[in-house]
Amino acid sequence: MYGYTYDTESGGLLLTDKTTQSSNEPRPVYAQELDNLGIDNIWRYEKQQDVPYMWAEANHYIYRGRIIFNTVGGSLYVKPTVEVTYRKDEDGKVTDIPTLEPKTVLEPVDLALMCERNKEILDIVEQITVKKIYGVYQRRKKNLDCFHVAFSGGKDSVVLLELVKKALPRSSFMVVFGDTKMEFPDTYELVDQVERQCKEEGIAFYRAATHFEPEDSWKLFGPPSKVLRWCCTVHKACPQTLKIREVLDKNDYVGLDFVGVRSYESVARSGYKEEGYGKKQKGQYSHNSILDWNSAEVWLYIFLHDLPVNATYKKGNSRAGCLFCPMGGGKADSFRNISYPEGIKKYTDLIQETIEDKNIESYITNGGWIERKNGRDIVGNKSRYLEEIKDGYLYITLVRPLTDWREWIKTLGEVSFPYDVETTENGIVVRIPASVDKTTEGKYFKQVFHKAAYCVGCRACEANCRNGCISFKEGLRIENCVHCKECHHIDDGCLMYHSVQLPKNGGRVMKSLNTFADHAPKVDWIVNFFSYGNEFLKDNTLGPMQISMFRRFLSDAKLIEKNKTTPFFDLMKKLGWESNRAWGLILIQLVYSNPQIRWYVDHMPIGEEMPRAYLEDQLQGEGVSAKDAASIAKSFKRLVEIPLGTELNFGMITMQGRKITALKRCKTRMNESLILLYALYRYAEACVNYYQFALSTLMDMEIESAGISPVKIFGFDYDEMEAMLRGLSAKYNDYIDVTFTHDLDKITLRDYHRAEDVLELF
Repeated sequence: MYGYTYDTESGGLLLTDKTTQSSNEPRPVYAQELDNLGIDNIWRYEKQQDVPYMWAEANHYIYRGRIIFNTVGGSLYVKPTVEVTYRKDEDGKVTDIPTLEPKTVLEPVDLALMCERNKEILDIVEQITVKKIYGVYQRRKKNLDCFHVAFSGGKDSVVLLELVKKALPRSSFMVVFGDTKMEFPDTYELVDQVERQCKEEGIAFYRAATHFEPEDSWKLFGPPSKVLRWCCTVHKACPQTLKIREVLDKNDYVGLDFVGVRSYESVARSGYKEEGYGKKQKGQYSHNSILDWNSAEVWLYIFLHDLPVNATYKKGNSRAGCLFCPMGGGKADSFRNISYPEGIKKYTDLIQETIEDKNIESYITNGGWIERKNGRDIVGNKSRYLEEIKDGYLYITLVRPLTDWREWIKTLGEVSFPYDVETTENGIVVRIPASVDKTTEGKYFKQVFHKAAYCVGCRACEANCRNGCISFKEGLRIENCVHCKECHHIDDGCLMYHSVQLPKNGGRVMKSLNTFADHAPKVDWIVNFFSYGNEFLKDNTLGPMQISMFRRFLSDAKLIEKNKTTPFFDLMKKLGWESNRAWGLILIQLVYSNPQIRWYVDHMPIGEEMPRAYLEDQLQGEGVSAKDAASIAKSFKRLVEIPLGTELNFGMITMQGRKITALKRCKTRMNESLILLYALYRYAEACVNYYQFALSTLMDMEIESAGISPVKIFGFDYDEMEAMLRGLSAKYNDYIDVTFTHDLDKITLRDYHRAEDVLELF
């Protein structure tokens, strides 16, 4: 809601009386985190854990309004590097004087003074939020069966619970802790404390957990990944739904879930609405009561009201959640491993047991495990479900199915097409007309056999069924089914099948990723195209595949459209098509339009030489065939031989004889601020018109979003970005405004402009 700055007197945060649309998400830094980073070798401080000493925003550490050091890098097995910052002179040049002198004694934040100075604004924020909570309660209470607070043990849910307690009668809501059994150890201590307090205050408190232990589920489903996030359903969403049904003794209950989601947490969450239906849980309302709060307000509210703090934050962990999560990585993993080495080892051991023929340390550190898209690499995994089309029929073979298909077929009601089921020694063979294979009814029919083949009783189907027709209490039983098909509204109809299915023909080929198919552009193709334009497209000596792939490249670069040159082509000619400024713009177009170029940018950190074998293995881990993976690696060589490499310095390759052994993406020779402006607008538009953000966000390579930071594309460092941004703000203030206060930053793009408007500036 409100902006904030740093109060040098208290060492704390100070809310301003202006609302804001951006936040760098500050968090308090305690002695234990400083110890973990080795800061006690640089500055002095008492080793107390009750009061923070400073604040962190992403990789910046801020003491009394000044960034005194930054962290760089970090991974599961490697600590982040600490880089002390240095003062700048009147001209903005960095000097050799540290921002804070070594051996300085750090003073803790004066919490009392900080809270006193923020109380008035925090009271306003509280009143607004409490009024919202009470308002939705009054509107919905006559039509709902329950209200409950989704409690996670993190800072946001602690604040949310306090606000709900102030807004509603104690008997009008319950608190449900979704215990994934994979939480930070410190989270359980805080949950115990909150549970005791709730019981003392007459508030119903429940814990919801799956019957699976993580050791069992990870082995059954395979390690979770970015796209195979079965864990959220199995370990969190389903148990909460089933627990509330149990408490209310009602399968078709309709409730409202108070959730501590905040829009500042991520680009994705910035698009959330305050109130929703069916977004978090099907058939249920949700209210994101603190959606507009930033982390400054959250932490100040915690300190003002002396709310409990999860000790995991004091160890440097910016979030409380699952201990080892595929959505983590980088410095976050490093802090988790420092804080809970035994807990982390439990999960890395599970990955090692589960994944076949991998250099596990490299596989985990470099994110191979989080990119898993199927069950290809799971030890001993053999398909229980096979399909084959022959003589006009689709044959489905189930090998050693885990459940009875005759139970699951009840979910469909009457099947409109003929089918035969033959029992075999190892399972069954099902035959249906091939014509129904791609129909909606055919999809549901096949899902029946996905379920029959792979169901391990995760209870996702049971949780989806609001009519109470599915039960796993004494084995699978489906009775009085009304054929709503909600149990089919799960990935591939079965989470287990979805997570461990084997790619068809030994490898699910991602044709869209290999966009050049061994025919990446050559230098002479580029020269001739820019020399002759449309004439070259009509009349050239390239083979059919060569011209087809080259047209794809030109189209993705926005140089042609419908086989004719574009105004962007004309602009490149005017700028000098062989120049690095022209190829800087072309690279931006390619990154947003060509998945192969995007893959290089996303998976090849600038300045890091990557063994070809490792990159090909990473591609295959994403479901790319071995042949296409080799083609994508080879294409990089051609790309760095055209002006993209020779002029812009996009990358380089290492050869051993005629064989490519390593690939490296390089910092580009690009320092033109207008190209940065174009990249910023493309970034904002890709992030669903997210026109206000921080430079620290752009510098953080761990953040994932639909937009691509110019830093990731070009390799700019912080000082280069700051200098170009200042210049842009001064010269093109109608397009961009930037502020740098106490070394903190905010970038605001004018939302009445679009990226194509920036091109007009050239």
